[in-house]
Amino acid sequence: MIFLDTNILIEYLKGNKSITAQYSPNELFINDIVVMELYQGAKSKNDLRFIVNEISNFKILKTNDEIIKLATQLLKEYNLSHNMKMMDAIIVSTVMIYDIPLMTLNLKDFRYLDGVKLVDIR
Repeated sequence: MIFLDTNILIEYLKGNKSITAQYSPNELFINDIVVMELYQGAKSKNDLRFIVNEISNFKILKTNDEIIKLATQLLKEYNLSHNMKMMDAIIVSTVMIYDIPLMTLNLKDFRYLDGVKLVDIR
């Protein structure tokens, strides 16, 4: 199991399928926050249809109360010191609760957090 950050999916949608090639589709997870961020980035109805189609094979982990509670605690603790963003707090809370690694291009956004397994693809 591996969780894909939004920036990884953006690369994937740009045609860089090799970014996830070493994993089978049933090992790749995203959450509803990543889906919303991708939808927000759509520039047209065709873009949106493309995104919906391309991400349909990924498993979606639902954001639940436990994740929101942890994200709230993380924001309280790290917003001022590390400029943590709300969406990043929810994403990292998801990987912490489900205890799965996070594949991201923005390691600096998460490396200061204890217990988060990061996958560096560079």
